[in-house]
Amino acid sequence: MTSSASLDAARALLREFPVVDGHNDLPWALRKQAGYDLDALDIGGDQHDRLHTDIPRLREGGVGAQYWSVYVPCEQPEPVAATLEQIDCVRQMLARYPADLAPALTAGDMEAARRDGRIASLMGAEGGHSIANSLGTLRGLYELGVRYMTLTHNFNVDWADSATDEPKAGGLTAFGREVVREMNRLGMLVDLSHVAATTMRDALDASSAPVVFSHSSSRAVCDHPRNIPDDVLERLPANGGVAMVTFVPKFVLQAAVDWTAAADENMRAHGLHHLDTSPEAMKIHREFEERTPRPVATVSTVADHLDHMREVAGIDHLGIGGDYDGTAFTPDGLNDVSGYPNLLAELLDRGWSTADLAKLTWKNAVRVLGAAEDVARGLQATRGASHATIESLDGTEG
Repeated sequence: MTSSASLDAARALLREFPVVDGHNDLPWALRKQAGYDLDALDIGGDQHDRLHTDIPRLREGGVGAQYWSVYVPCEQPEPVAATLEQIDCVRQMLARYPADLAPALTAGDMEAARRDGRIASLMGAEGGHSIANSLGTLRGLYELGVRYMTLTHNFNVDWADSATDEPKAGGLTAFGREVVREMNRLGMLVDLSHVAATTMRDALDASSAPVVFSHSSSRAVCDHPRNIPDDVLERLPANGGVAMVTFVPKFVLQAAVDWTAAADENMRAHGLHHLDTSPEAMKIHREFEERTPRPVATVSTVADHLDHMREVAGIDHLGIGGDYDGTAFTPDGLNDVSGYPNLLAELLDRGWSTADLAKLTWKNAVRVLGAAEDVARGLQATRGASHATIESLDGTEG
């Protein structure tokens, strides 16, 4: 239990250096729950029973900047069109709540929003399938405001391996490396959450700009393929990148990883896919959970990851990416976006300084975007847009 003094200190710090959260799936939740109708699901008021995120709780949690994920599933028909709909959702949010949400494209925009007392709103595309093997589409997403792209989601793309799929490319293909280089030229952050460790290493080799992990934790603390191995964390100081710890219990708590594996195997034993959400599948899943209660992560669980990641990568290379509204379960004390002060209070009680926490919450994330902008200015002075295709570089059909 954190002390009340630490909680007060955490809230005071957040008033000056609010949280930059690297990943929130609210746009997809709005699509699924309300067809993007903000009259039907008004995030200007409390939506405790339906969402992890709304403006009152963002304020309560001390959030000063949010990367809204413009995610679409890997299996989504016409993923480019669906990604554009997600971008349109964010724009609708910005138009509806201008007193609270400020459009942001640059590190300077983030600082301006902080001075104005508004929440800087940026966008990140989650999964390279959103560009359909097209560098022109990548450039189009950048022009529409997307400032990072996660190279894969749960499944491989034609040019990069995912952490949770069978290896195919062995990391990045030649076209995948060209995607990274073009992102560097644009000033779009290369996001390595969800990718295989081989892809992480290849991307670090290919990138001339700092990378981010928008929502990933430590593999040494919790052995899940979605997390970051220590040898990759060790490379962040030389690269300048930032790893943003996530809160998803099945990625941060080993008991939850093991429980999820057992639950998935139970589904397969009943002849069902482990991601099946049909009524029949959910009935089987509930019966399993009644027999074997789900392990519960806590604020301390997440702090354990940050302690380790700080030891390996250093305080200048850490951030926060909660993955709210992209997960069914959250840790106790981090139930929704109002919970960030609880994490900071826990870290204060563990001996983190306010200067450390200012880097974790605000400074590192703003710096990394600004550094990507600096690299892009230099590259744009020496080369134009790439017109490479996956066929020309990989010899495959996209």
